[in-house]
Amino acid sequence: MRILFWGTPDFGVPSLRALQEEGHAVVAVVTQPDRPAGRGRSVRPGAIKTVAEEEGIPVLQPEKPRGDAFLARLRDLGPELSVVAAYGEILTEEVLAVPSRGSVNVHGSLLPELRGAAPVNWAIIRGHEHSGVTIMRMVRELDAGPVLYRVAVELPPDVTAGELYEMLSEIGATALVEALAQMEAGVLNEEPQVHEGATYAPKMSREGARLDWRLPATELDRWIRGCDPWPGAWSTVGGQPVQVFGPGQVSSAGEGPPGTVLVAEAKRGLVVATGSGAIRLREVKPAGRPRMTSEAWIHGRGIAEGQSFE
Repeated sequence: MRILFWGTPDFGVPSLRALQEEGHAVVAVVTQPDRPAGRGRSVRPGAIKTVAEEEGIPVLQPEKPRGDAFLARLRDLGPELSVVAAYGEILTEEVLAVPSRGSVNVHGSLLPELRGAAPVNWAIIRGHEHSGVTIMRMVRELDAGPVLYRVAVELPPDVTAGELYEMLSEIGATALVEALAQMEAGVLNEEPQVHEGATYAPKMSREGARLDWRLPATELDRWIRGCDPWPGAWSTVGGQPVQVFGPGQVSSAGEGPPGTVLVAEAKRGLVVATGSGAIRLREVKPAGRPRMTSEAWIHGRGIAEGQSFE
């Protein structure tokens, strides 16, 4: 099948590689323009562009995927199907209709749950017991098209967003090639979504990742894991920002006002009071310093008992 692939970050890399391994002809990749990234803010290509260039696949990088000239370019490629995996823009109806077989999306949730930009993060933050991947036919409304194929997975109790993201990217590749095999065989069943059951997963932001220590320890653990590695849950100590990573551990090491450091010892770790119970923090990233274990931070006298996260 002649496929036009849309994607930007590494979530879509397994899907792109799987399409090639299955013998599909990827006629071009559409990806976001190169953006500044990292501490030095140097301009870097996305993971999908890097792979496409390695494989000799033509790359298109429009500022906005629309307009007569862009549509003409897509039509000249003669795609049978568009496959979208974390491209980063909502596509117009005209763009979706270019391929003769339409457009499908590799989405990291069990639709209609968690439509939107950040389903991996919100599955953890909201305490879902299961997540998965849905292969969906794309329509103009956000993530609302018929389901072509769905794979569910049970969430490990201490999984981080980064770990789940990687897991679902691999599952998505397998689900995609199975869905396309059924499509080519003429046996694919398209199941309309039950829109009344839809929930949404809005885009994550650094501002929205600030921790509220009045929450119970169990909820704070989910926030920390759901923001690891990006955008990174954070708080302040002495007016300086500190990011917190990794699974936390609910602790019974005393009580205190929410955010108060109850324990800061190299052997016992870093324990902070919450609105209900306490939480042991595993990893931190103080301002201007690399990510480190909480024990290393304590050893370096970066935090002490009695101080407060705010």
